[in-house]
Amino acid sequence: MEFNVPDMSCGHCAGVITKTVRQLDAGATVTIDLSAKKVTVETAQDRQTVVDALTEAGYPTH
Repeated sequence: MEFNVPDMSCGHCAGVITKTVRQLDAGATVTIDLSAKKVTVETAQDRQTVVDALTEAGYPTH
């Protein structure tokens, strides 16, 4: 799954996003492209669950 996260601007943001996804699925693979503000997630969770968790963490996706 790929997400556009316009509010992600630094390494701290990327860390929070990674931690949030791994709380849903400890085995998830999270790839961050900070300059493009894109997050790629490989997880067993469904897309809406990931979107809801990121939004709750303060990083709504588009």
